[in-house]
Formats: sequence, C-alpha cells, structure tokens
Amino acid sequence: MEVTARTKFARLSPSKARDLARKMQGLPVADALKITDFSARKAAGLIGKTLKSAIANAENNAKLAVDELTVKEAVIEEGPRMKRYWSRARGGIRPVKKRMCHIKIVLTDGQESDAA
Repeated sequence: MEVTARTKFARLSPSKARDLARKMQGLPVADALKITDFSARKAAGLIGKTLKSAIANAENNAKLAVDELTVKEAVIEEGPRMKRYWSRARGGIRPVKKRMCHIKIVLTDGQESDAA
C-alpha cells in the first residue's frame, strides 16, 4: 500500500533540494530519516518534515508498520515564482525570481493493494 505526503509552496529552489531527494529513494524509512537529520541544509529540514508527515499518515490512517516502510518516490516539483526587484546603480532595477517548490514523498510497504 502506498502513502503520500506533500508540502506545497516551500520557499526553496527546487534545484537545491533534488539531489537530497534522489539519495532517499529506495531506502528504508529509518535510513532516509538519518540522511535528513544529519544534513545541515535547509532542504533537509523541509524534506524531513514531509517524511515525518508521511510516516504519521502511514501509521495513523493506513495502519501500517513503520519498520517495513520504504521511500518509493521523493519528488521535488517546481512551484510558482515570486517576482521581485533589486535596486541598481543610477536608478535602475534588476529583476529577481524567488523560487518555490512542492515536495512529494510516497512511502510503500511493498505490497500491492487490491483496489480492482
């Protein structure tokens, strides 16, 4: 059975989070949590929060055992961009794009659900 958790509109550039998400795919939940806990990056905090939410969803909503869960997918999708401007010399401006991302984590216990 699969369980999903999402964090939307995270104030983080997607490119800065994708490499950490790729490292987690296919790992047991305990190992994925270790990766996020011991990384000093901002992305690790946000991905770890989403991972803990997915674990709580699996425990409480789907009644799954946490020791058997693995990370099936950890996807960082691009969100909207806030367009801002910075002042420059001689009264000019420079556009700045402040990027956001959506974090999606899918956990599975390895068994397929019979929803046919």
